[in-house]
Amino acid sequence: MLLGPTPPAAATGTWRRIVPQALVVAFLAGGTTAFVAADKSVRLTVDGVPRELHTFAGDVEDLLAAEGLAIGPHDLVAPAPGEPLDDGEDVVVRYGRPLRLTLDGQQRQVWTTARTVEGALRQFGIRAEGAYLSAPRTAAVPRAGLTLSVRTERSVTFMADGRERTIRTNAATVQEALDQAGITLRGQDTTSVPPTAFPRDGQTVTVLRITGTREVREERIPFETERVEDGDLFAGTMVVERAGRPGARRVTYSLRTVNGVRQKPRAVADEVVREPVTQLVRVGTRPLPSSVSGADGLNWAALARCESGGRPSATDASGTYGGLYQFDVRTWQGLGGSGRPQDAPAAEQTYRAKKLYVQRGASPWPHCGRRLTS
Repeated sequence: MLLGPTPPAAATGTWRRIVPQALVVAFLAGGTTAFVAADKSVRLTVDGVPRELHTFAGDVEDLLAAEGLAIGPHDLVAPAPGEPLDDGEDVVVRYGRPLRLTLDGQQRQVWTTARTVEGALRQFGIRAEGAYLSAPRTAAVPRAGLTLSVRTERSVTFMADGRERTIRTNAATVQEALDQAGITLRGQDTTSVPPTAFPRDGQTVTVLRITGTREVREERIPFETERVEDGDLFAGTMVVERAGRPGARRVTYSLRTVNGVRQKPRAVADEVVREPVTQLVRVGTRPLPSSVSGADGLNWAALARCESGGRPSATDASGTYGGLYQFDVRTWQGLGGSGRPQDAPAAEQTYRAKKLYVQRGASPWPHCGRRLTS
């Protein structure tokens, strides 16, 4: 068998060196391609300040971490942190800022990613035209936050002196809006809404023109009645031991007219000038006797009908005689009665009449006495 010529030993050594070098070059060339492919050019804008970056981050969250940017729950990141990062991507970060906002008298704390007062108002849909702002619209909202008071422009209607006036105002109080409307409160004048209240949009406020005077009146203080039991008086009998006397007080009243209409007087001062005297009444508890010997069988009801119409409280026209049997006071008390006969119970009046009959017969009743035996 014929064999080709054997290569020289020097040529064999040369190939052994070239092949590994070629493999190394090929490997390095592939790695460079992969390195170039992983590098991305992105724009990162933080609170309005842009930067051009080269990064190997695979997503937005990795980019933020690589740049040392901590994100809170009120911050805005677009695209979202978990989104993949592409070459040429625009990443926007806006930090949240606390805003201690008082809007038309209502306080609350909100968060905004706006960097100016005007931007924050726009973010919350607050109309700035005609509004009062405690800070200029162009003022910055720092990362630490801002306290902002806003009073939007509102429509308020005033009813005053028979006329209606509507104004647009950003006033903080009803009084301030009154001043803007050119309405003056004098003396005791006031408004249907407290002057210190916050005027609401669409609110109607009535101006109350008040005139007032004071009047002093002396008024009666009624007396009380104290009742004391008395075993010497028959049951049902009451005797006034001490007459009551009313007291008096001096009361000062405020008299007001509101828009020409007189109001109910209001007491503003009270002074007692005379104390009332309590009336003392003795009330009988002694049981009435059941009979009077020598007079029980007579027709006392007929006599009573004739003398008084059967009325225990009857009094004649002259006021001298009273009760069922028309006693005069002297005779009544001479028979043991107290006070006036017409004030005593009917049973006691009949008992006293029987005693009088035993003493004097029917003569005390010259016209009706014969009815006793009818």
